Amino acid sequence: MGDKSEKTLWDIAIQERNRAEQENKELSDGSYVGSEGTNVFFLGSKNSGKSSLIMRFLDRDENPKPTVALEYLFGRRSRGANTIKDVTHIWELGGGTFLTKLIDTVITPRTIRSMSVVVVIDLSKPNELWTTSETLLNQLKIRINQVVNEVSGKDPSIQDYLKQQLNKRINEEHPDKSMMEPFLVPLVIVGSKYDLYQDFDPEKRKIISKTLRFLAHTYGATLQFFSTKNEPLVARARQLIGNLAFHFPSSKTNVTDYNKPILVPAGTDLFSQIGAPPLSDEQLGKISARRPMDLWKSAFCQYFPQDTTTNSNINKNPAVDSQYIETIIDNMRIQKDKELEQYRRQSERKAKERKMARENENLTSTRSGGR
Repeated sequence: MGDKSEKTLWDIAIQERNRAEQENKELSDGSYVGSEGTNVFFLGSKNSGKSSLIMRFLDRDENPKPTVALEYLFGRRSRGANTIKDVTHIWELGGGTFLTKLIDTVITPRTIRSMSVVVVIDLSKPNELWTTSETLLNQLKIRINQVVNEVSGKDPSIQDYLKQQLNKRINEEHPDKSMMEPFLVPLVIVGSKYDLYQDFDPEKRKIISKTLRFLAHTYGATLQFFSTKNEPLVARARQLIGNLAFHFPSSKTNVTDYNKPILVPAGTDLFSQIGAPPLSDEQLGKISARRPMDLWKSAFCQYFPQDTTTNSNINKNPAVDSQYIETIIDNMRIQKDKELEQYRRQSERKAKERKMARENENLTSTRSGGR
């Protein structure tokens, strides 16, 4: 007797038809991963836990190394009984705000349709929070708009496609729509190191959480707090990244209480619920800016003066940074540095000897000519 589980040509034809219909449906609603896969771009504060977040999503039990520049990983998942696997390309930019020019390497005409961005902000360092957020979000928005404009010349449908996807994240009837400046690609702001942040004074937590809610809502982003030391927050973060990478169902949870880990999906917040910037009437009278973004910046930076040395610290040479120790390579580097210094001294000595020789020749010539 034949194996009842064996598929006939008719069964295979039905399966392929169902697969094609599903892909067409996903193409129309923007959830199709496609043969080239999705792209998820992580960047943010230096040492904020970006690599740890990625490792937890990929379910890899390994200690992440500091990211020197731009790292690439990928993840795969099978769709049901189908042997075809969806792929997500994961990019991580290291160095905080130092290497923002590498954003151009990741966000390109080839990746723009499938791009999502995750900006990770260290909640435990509020004195760097605004500077880092402002720098990265501005650079991202400039690059995204550049690429969209470039692609539009060859493919005018790109604008309509990205706007259709944007309207699914933020309802066209949202009361704040006219005051928002949403990114054309999905954006997530992750507040990391919640385990340290939760020990802050309540007033500090309130200002930080409201400021991040304002930034996220203005740019049409999902805001979520995270800690590698809190398994429920890890599970929540994996679900969030799974939604970006493989279009898993997104969380419907909404938490705005600053005494709890914040989770506000894109398009669900309101400026009226966030409230006004924490400025007194006297402080408001001294501020000339009237743009909401400038008012929030002034309020936050008055409460948490930004560390102006942050970027200069990032600029130090990775070759002498203790967190990038590689014993064999470092020993070779020391030896080469010594050889270079020896060569430099020899070259300087020879140059001085040649100079003195020329001066002696000139002096001898002068004396000979005077006789």
